[in-house]
Amino acid sequence: MLRKAFAFAALGLALMAGPALAGATHAEPKDVHWSFEGPFGKFDTAQVQRGYKVYREVCSACHSMEQMYFRNLGQKGGPFYDEKYKNPNDNPYVKSLAKDLQVKDIDADTGDVIQRPAGSADRFPAPFPNEPAARAANGGALPPDLSVIVKAREGGPQYVYSILTGYKDPPPGLKTGPNQYYNPYMSGDMTSSWSGKGPVPEGGFIAMPPPLVDGRVTFDDKSPSMLSQEAKDVVAYLAWASDPKATERKEFGLGAMIYLFFFSVLLWFSYRRVWKNIGH
Repeated sequence: MLRKAFAFAALGLALMAGPALAGATHAEPKDVHWSFEGPFGKFDTAQVQRGYKVYREVCSACHSMEQMYFRNLGQKGGPFYDEKYKNPNDNPYVKSLAKDLQVKDIDADTGDVIQRPAGSADRFPAPFPNEPAARAANGGALPPDLSVIVKAREGGPQYVYSILTGYKDPPPGLKTGPNQYYNPYMSGDMTSSWSGKGPVPEGGFIAMPPPLVDGRVTFDDKSPSMLSQEAKDVVAYLAWASDPKATERKEFGLGAMIYLFFFSVLLWFSYRRVWKNIGH
């Protein structure tokens, strides 16, 4: 009897949740080509460097990357890797990037909390001291950590790129509340906010205002600073941060496949030689 009761309860919850879930829609993510796609894809180092600058100058004001250390930028496959420095902690460029930011530390003599320049062994500093402070500064919304955002979202880089470039003015008849921005690529159900003619628009509301505009970041390599370029570069950086060993793993996998191919050929010839005069 208890098992049946649980079954009916689960069925009831499913029936109640069904209509709500059914109303959630969003536009299909944009089809964008990425250099790191596929089994032989690699990250464009210059693009990932530009993407880091976009994150540093724009995104880091609200979004943390708690799983990233400055030394990761100088590791093999990283955007600022230098083969002269096998230990990324010794990379002078990474050190210079880190020391421009302040991190919390403890004074060894007094035990007081102090601020000091970051080093290559430090994590990326968080923009807010805690979750309540983050919500208070963002109208009650909590900016997600971006460490693995590309891996964590269905659609991966296409989805994140579409969100960054997909902000639109709400169509007539769509009521927006405070700190709400219409984005057709954001999943949501806007039935209760729609009073216009025709079907309910696909998409949803997002609490983050449009973060990127033309000319917001000046790239060191003189690349054009258009919104689409800024978005593509920062997504490439976030894709690398979500899987910093991807290129090494692909190279290892290719080497393993080549090894297994030649091993299989050698095994076949060995089989033919050993069993040459023996009937089957």
